[in-house]
Amino acid sequence: QVQLVESGGGLVQAGGSLRLSCAASGSILSINGMGWYRQAPGKQRERVATITRGGSTNYVDSVKGRFTISRNNPKNMVYLQMNSLKPEDTAVYYCNAEIRAGEYDDFRNYWGRGTQVTVSS
Repeated sequence: QVQLVESGGGLVQAGGSLRLSCAASGSILSINGMGWYRQAPGKQRERVATITRGGSTNYVDSVKGRFTISRNNPKNMVYLQMNSLKPEDTAVYYCNAEIRAGEYDDFRNYWGRGTQVTVSS
């Protein structure tokens, strides 16, 4: 079974930094795109940042210049470095990955359970 497990969330003051990590484990043949999404209370889940296997990145406008996504392909990990955090960044952050589990499987999307990020003003 494929699992995505996030870590690194917590409580931080505005202007501070956090680094989120996500480890993919289990039966994994290949991983295409990976990304981070977030969901604040009462709001829909939104895409924060994505990264292709080759390293091309894409960010939502609200985090450009503050967040950096990266990945380690041999370790099946993706990271999100978050700097200059704002109270509006408060949300549960979810890891997402497009994974092919075996040679007879198609790529499918997997999600982690999320990690809470709280930014106090």
